[in-house]
Parts: sequence; C-alpha cells; structure tokens
Amino acid sequence: MKAFRLDELEAERAANEGAYLQFLRERNMSVGLYALNAGEHDPQSPHNQDEVYFVVSGRAQITVGMETTNVARGSVVYVPAGVAHKFHHISEDLRVLVMFSPPES
Repeated sequence: MKAFRLDELEAERAANEGAYLQFLRERNMSVGLYALNAGEHDPQSPHNQDEVYFVVSGRAQITVGMETTNVARGSVVYVPAGVAHKFHHISEDLRVLVMFSPPES
C-alpha cells in the first residue's frame, strides 16, 4: 500500500521550489500535486495523457478547449489528451491533485 499526507506533499513540493510534484507513478497512471498562487499564470500546454484535476484548495477558473468553469475546493475536472487547458483568474492559492493516464512522460 502507498499512502500520502497532503501536508507532507505540500512541504516537499515547496522545498523543491517547483509548482508540480509527482508523488506516485505506476504502470498505468501517475499522480502529482500542482500549485499556483493567487495571481499567477498557468504555463502548462496540452499533454499526451488524459487528466483528472481534483481541487484541494483555492479558487480559480479553468478553460478546457472552448469551455470555461469556476473551480474551488472539491471540484473535479476531466481533460482529454491533447486538449488545450489552463487555470486562470486564480483568486486564492490553488492546490490541485493531478492524475494522468497513462503516466505523464
């Protein structure tokens, strides 16, 4: 069994001074913690994997393809492989669990 504590993952991510920390990688999936602070720009581009975002904390909007929605704690968003997507209008520090399938390359 592999189990993780969000507070420990956030501390590790912050210590590495990166916006993203991959903490689990298996044959068919990977999972990471993504952090964007209020007012920051989301630099990501489309990925070759399907993604699921689970918002742990914060508030923002996300655009996936041509659709935009508000997200906050508890929001879940699916992004198909190859589709442009970005968080924007980040009004509260955003912490998001990101699941990739297959694993992010």
